[in-house]
Amino acid sequence: MKHVLEFEKPVIELREKIAELKRLTEESEMDLSEEIVTLENRLEKLEKDVYDRMKPWDRVQMARHPERPTTLDYIDHIFTDFLELHGDRLYGDDEAIVSGIAKLDGRPITVIGHQRGKDTKENIRRNFGMPHPEGYRKALRLMKQAEKFQRPIITFIDTKGAYPGRAAEERGQSEAIARNLLEMSGLTVPILCVVIGEGGSGGALGLGIGDRIFMLENSTYSVISPEGAAALLWKDSNLAQQAAETMKITAQDLKSLQVIDEVIPEIRGGAHRDIEGQAKEIKQLLNTSLADLEQKKQDDLLEERFNKYKKIGDYTHLDI
Repeated sequence: MKHVLEFEKPVIELREKIAELKRLTEESEMDLSEEIVTLENRLEKLEKDVYDRMKPWDRVQMARHPERPTTLDYIDHIFTDFLELHGDRLYGDDEAIVSGIAKLDGRPITVIGHQRGKDTKENIRRNFGMPHPEGYRKALRLMKQAEKFQRPIITFIDTKGAYPGRAAEERGQSEAIARNLLEMSGLTVPILCVVIGEGGSGGALGLGIGDRIFMLENSTYSVISPEGAAALLWKDSNLAQQAAETMKITAQDLKSLQVIDEVIPEIRGGAHRDIEGQAKEIKQLLNTSLADLEQKKQDDLLEERFNKYKKIGDYTHLDI
């Protein structure tokens, strides 16, 4: 593993020690099996202590892990016959969002998601997963096409936020996101949204209006990054860890606040440890949810979607 997070260093070091003892056992006549079993038992306990007690900032780091699976990784492992479609028919194509048609166990669906890179070169090409307006308009074009042909829509959310540059603003960034919110609210086909990494600000919400909202256990979903919140609240982005503790941005927090519908358990140590196993967890939930939603009449689907968002948050009506 190339990238080790600070909080998981003891686990990684112990794994490496066990691997070294196994290598010595194979290359020499020494019998180290007893020592290996002892260390493996210790490793199991250490992994439970470290990964089952992760703090919000630990989960932020995990959500940003450079090896974390991306939308295209999950498309490869969950769907078949994926055909990527490009362009918004207005300006151009945005590689920060991938979209197309695929099959989920033989069922035609439309899949859309943020796409970040795996290295510097790809990150630059995909603008670090931060979409321009044409990305959201491409997504909307595919959603309207899905509605026309009655295909369910599945979105994968993984972005720090929409691109905040001048060119994006000149091309109508805020209007593009707002348009997606409006249109997704009224689409007559089932929509499933899965937060697989960072769900940042309106950039995430532009693909995040759905009948079911799921989050991977170590993903985050928030109106602003911890660094941004710390800079606004305390004029010091170095207090990001403190901000993460108070912002309620983890999957567990958002489930308790009824912002999301379900937390998808992750492979211990993070989704990057076993992409295939993680994809199976997601696929099972997608199939179960679609089987339920596809039985609903269009009017009932829309009413339930409306009520889902209406009940988020605590508020009081005042008679004036």
